[in-house]
Amino acid sequence: MSEVKGHWKARWEPVVESFRQNIREAGEEAAALTVYRAGKPVIRLWAGESTPGTPWQENTRVNLFSASKGVVALAVLQLVEAGHLSLDQPVSDLWPAFAQAGKQDITVRMLLSHRSGLSALQERAPEAAIFDWNDMTARVEAARPWWTPDSAQGYSPFLFGWALGEVVRRAAGVERFSDWVETSIARPLGLGLTFGAAGDAPVADSRPLKRGLGLPSNGADSQSLGKIMKADPRGVTNQAFSNPVSLLTASNSEAWRAAEIPAANGYASATDLAAIYGALANGGQAANARLLSEDMIALCAQELTFEDDRVLGLPLRFGHGFMLSQKRDDCRFGRGRGAFGHPGAGGCLGFADPDYGIGFGYVTGRMGPSLLIDSRPQRLIDALYTVLGDTL
Repeated sequence: MSEVKGHWKARWEPVVESFRQNIREAGEEAAALTVYRAGKPVIRLWAGESTPGTPWQENTRVNLFSASKGVVALAVLQLVEAGHLSLDQPVSDLWPAFAQAGKQDITVRMLLSHRSGLSALQERAPEAAIFDWNDMTARVEAARPWWTPDSAQGYSPFLFGWALGEVVRRAAGVERFSDWVETSIARPLGLGLTFGAAGDAPVADSRPLKRGLGLPSNGADSQSLGKIMKADPRGVTNQAFSNPVSLLTASNSEAWRAAEIPAANGYASATDLAAIYGALANGGQAANARLLSEDMIALCAQELTFEDDRVLGLPLRFGHGFMLSQKRDDCRFGRGRGAFGHPGAGGCLGFADPDYGIGFGYVTGRMGPSLLIDSRPQRLIDALYTVLGDTL
């Protein structure tokens, strides 16, 4: 069994034991967990190897997949707070070519809440397109919504990132989306967070989990997604995840790691994720930086939509770019009523629970079948809140 390394006080030992239990019973081979409370780290754990023969380190980064979306949402809300954006302005105010194909009334808020109808491309894209920012934003400009904007909810696995990333780029007046993330999020907090695997911090490979997790039958996982895709090969779900197919197959490639794919290729350590959400759970304040005002943090947890999602095929709640809790285990972001966050396909998870002052970051190099919160972080969340009890 992999040795668990890290820093924690005796109070948090039940969480550490649950982390060990994931290794013993859930096939976890390479992972890390960091928890912030009241703006400070109280648990930092890691175990396993990032690549064969290379021990995991505290600053080892992982491809977050959709857990990247929380960073995209934060970047947008920072620009709203700074007065460079308005949530209800049409995207085409900033990006005139976006108005093509019936998208002239789509607002920034609709994109954030997955209510734009822009869940997938309808025209076939070549496999290499996802590695070229200009190519993908041109395809977003030409894309037709799958339904009348704001008439229904449909999760946007990938276009969310290129659409909002281009909004960030234009509103901030920067050359690359990553430029804003670096100067306004990563550098102020001293993080190794990047989009694409740039930088000196070690990067873990993403490989399949060898052992099944026994996920609840009402969860969103690769099997349930496969059934939806098989039932309608030309439908929105199929197109959202496999147009082009490189969206499913290229995540360990050099081309993927060199590209900017904001909805899916953020690279961060568990401590990076927990530091971001820890600040958001602490009034937006980190040690020497403020990420967001309390009024804007309230928007993160404000419910904008809660419907049967047309892409994932189950009910989902969204705020301004963040998923919100439900009673189901695979959608439970802590315990507080104001909790918000975002999971990533395969297991990564970040969330803020301002009611308890908790910032949670979990990353894994072993991808399970879940699209939402799988049983490994579920076990850690349960242990954490058992220790916390009813202490607010």
